[in-house]
Amino acid sequence: MTPRPHGAHLPEERTESTVPLSPPELTEAECRRCGTYIAGLDGRYACGVCGWVNDHSEGHRRLPRADEDPDRPPKGRRRPKRLPEPVPEPETVPDPVSEPAPDPAPEPAPDPVSEPVPGP
Repeated sequence: MTPRPHGAHLPEERTESTVPLSPPELTEAECRRCGTYIAGLDGRYACGVCGWVNDHSEGHRRLPRADEDPDRPPKGRRRPKRLPEPVPEPETVPDPVSEPAPDPAPEPAPDPVSEPVPGP
């Protein structure tokens, strides 16, 4: 993991600007941990092979603030929280092992029939 420089955790000075940010630039590099060729936006990378991620402060330009997000809802209004989809109930099928099977009726033994034994 890359050590964070001092001051990187401090918020940037806010300069109010109405100039829209330019679109992000696709950048490419090698992963510092495993050497895999990776791509990122504006110098911010995440390796899908080993999980390495560089610090956000290493990017080529500042990250946009929340108020610069065109999809941000107006102040005082929040987006409704999406609830997870309900899990369908499993079908109830009787368990064949739980009910004891009836004992099969014993077959009656055949009656011995006396046959004449062939003589000499």
